[in-house]
Amino acid sequence: MKGHRFSKYTPPPESEKSDFERLLKIFMQLVLLTAGNVSEALQWLTEVDKQYGLTNDQYGIGDFIEDLKKNGYISDEGKNGEFKLKAKAEQNLRQSALEEIFGKLKKSKTGDHKTPHSGRGDESTTDRRDYEFGDSVEQISMTESLRNAQINHGLEDFRMTEGDLEVMESEYKTQTSTVLMIDISHSMILYGEDRITPAKKVAMALAELIKKKYPKDTLDILVFGDDAWQIEIKDLPYLQVGPYHTNTVAGLELAMDILRRRKNSNKQIFMITDGKPTCIKQGIKYYKNSFGLDHKILNKTLDLATQLRKIKIPVTTFMIATDPYLKAFVREFTKANNGNAYYSSLQGLGNLIFEDFKKNRTKNL
Repeated sequence: MKGHRFSKYTPPPESEKSDFERLLKIFMQLVLLTAGNVSEALQWLTEVDKQYGLTNDQYGIGDFIEDLKKNGYISDEGKNGEFKLKAKAEQNLRQSALEEIFGKLKKSKTGDHKTPHSGRGDESTTDRRDYEFGDSVEQISMTESLRNAQINHGLEDFRMTEGDLEVMESEYKTQTSTVLMIDISHSMILYGEDRITPAKKVAMALAELIKKKYPKDTLDILVFGDDAWQIEIKDLPYLQVGPYHTNTVAGLELAMDILRRRKNSNKQIFMITDGKPTCIKQGIKYYKNSFGLDHKILNKTLDLATQLRKIKIPVTTFMIATDPYLKAFVREFTKANNGNAYYSSLQGLGNLIFEDFKKNRTKNL
């Protein structure tokens, strides 16, 4: 019988990738930096090409643009022939962010969130135990129960009693609803440091992680500045910082409203911010103060943290700045909520969120 011999696959080195693949990787990074502006990203790519010689006589930027359109990454069907990202490009951005931040993930079954509790769950284990009143009929191991009946009563007087029954242990698989809050106040691009692009990458990677490994979970994303509003995952590449203050209260109130509609018992909030709260809304007017910690704003924020603790929704705060006022705020906020807080560089932000997300999978929140 003929067969096939398969050798171990070794991915080609960067130098052996096609011209299109090499340029695509750079182009996607530029798309994020330009908040989804394809034309601006292509202009930047052209400038980079001039400086570093990315293309050659056989393959130029014009060829790359045609391949982007042919392969379904962009279209020029907008107004005045303006280039637009297509769904394939948005998915590619999420996948690239996932690989960059979280590494390659193995496939797993849906809803695979293990908890330390055993009992009537949704995935069987190899463990067995005696039947107890209230166990589901579907849990009974017929093979083991019949064997017990034969041993206990013999074949001549074959019968099965409650004492013969064994059930298969099962593990609970938790489903979790997560709200990711992203600060888009003006400080996210102050002092020459781009903090919003890493935040977008983390959000896209988390969305792709949940979609692939935990498809029974939910992830909602909201942004907050002077106000707060919910965005779709597909909108992340286009997210921009605005001339806003930081209304943390508005973000937390919206997160609470979203999670109230979720039926899962396990709920959590992740908040990415680089500054203290500086704004609240009073009726139709805004109360703002960017100088230090304003007690009027702080107390309203801490009240919400306490409310979230009472309804068992922990808030994990990821701080991408080390301002002493921010540290003081986060200390008080975390204490009021009984949540978690991390100080992170932009490079370490993704790993921290991933580890915290995984840690929460092993317990009931």
